[in-house]
Amino acid sequence: MFKPLLTLFAATFFLAACETASTITEEAAGSSAGTTAETSSTASSSASSTTSSSSTASAASNADNSALEAARAEMMSIGDTVLFGYDSSQLSADAMATLDAQAALLNAKPSFRVKIEGHADERGTREYNLALGERRASATRDYLVAKGVDGSRIRIVSYGKERPAVVGSNEDAWAKNRRSVTVLN
Repeated sequence: MFKPLLTLFAATFFLAACETASTITEEAAGSSAGTTAETSSTASSSASSTTSSSSTASAASNADNSALEAARAEMMSIGDTVLFGYDSSQLSADAMATLDAQAALLNAKPSFRVKIEGHADERGTREYNLALGERRASATRDYLVAKGVDGSRIRIVSYGKERPAVVGSNEDAWAKNRRSVTVLN
């Protein structure tokens, strides 16, 4: 007796739910039909406005990229790499001369940001070389800041011995891997 009553109740509930849903759907369709033309016209004018600002943004982006590439080429010509002595983060006279030229370029182009990468040779533990690379990047940043470059434009990162410039286990390779590299962004 209970099972047929439960089945009848479930069927009634199901039919009532279907009827309610179709009524709501018909009402929604009727009210949205009147606004379709308005929505279409608004979407069209919005799309043309977006296309216009996209073109302007694209042109500005291309100009920015062109200026960035020119500045990167200039950085390469003056030198983007500073070398360090064994187990040291002291800047040599040659390193300071390179950094003076970098500071002049960065001060002339205040809209560009830089990343200074600190590196070490393969000798020593990973942790030690990461710390040494950070000290080298920090020394480079500190020198540039002392020469007038805004410190908020400079980000440092240490790669330790993970990204050697020259692969090899000799003094020549090690000397080229003990470095900091200034990268324009």
